Amino acid sequence: MSGLYFEEFEAGMEFNHSLTRTVTEMDNIMFCAQTHNPQPLHLDEEFCKNTMYGQRIVNSLFTLGLVIGVTVGDTTLGTTLGNLGMTDVRFKNPVFHGDTIRSVTKIQEKRESKSRPDSGIVTFEHFGFNQRNEEIAYCIRTGLMMKRPA
Repeated sequence: MSGLYFEEFEAGMEFNHSLTRTVTEMDNIMFCAQTHNPQPLHLDEEFCKNTMYGQRIVNSLFTLGLVIGVTVGDTTLGTTLGNLGMTDVRFKNPVFHGDTIRSVTKIQEKRESKSRPDSGIVTFEHFGFNQRNEEIAYCIRTGLMMKRPA
């Protein structure tokens, strides 16, 4: 597994994830369909011509999932026990079809689990940027992480 164990994380660590992803129209349409979200801002080009964006915007929950998802290989692949929460979510700039997204993760803190001696809690700070280096998403995520096996 390429994920890190609890002991390997340190507050202040920063990961500039090399995996990037260009968002397609199909990504946006399929995500909206799968989550039953009929918002015209995501689906109706004619409607969007008269909005402040002038075009469809990508579903923000897809964007957040992508920003966090591309971090998994470098941080938690096979070593996480699950997400405990996500806070301080923000979307500073919209994502459009054709934008290429990259992610940066910073480790805010870590602590031993009070109820599970085999695991610890890591707080991840995730940033998403587009190809113009504009911040498009931000989230603080708390994860329950495995400790290294004895």
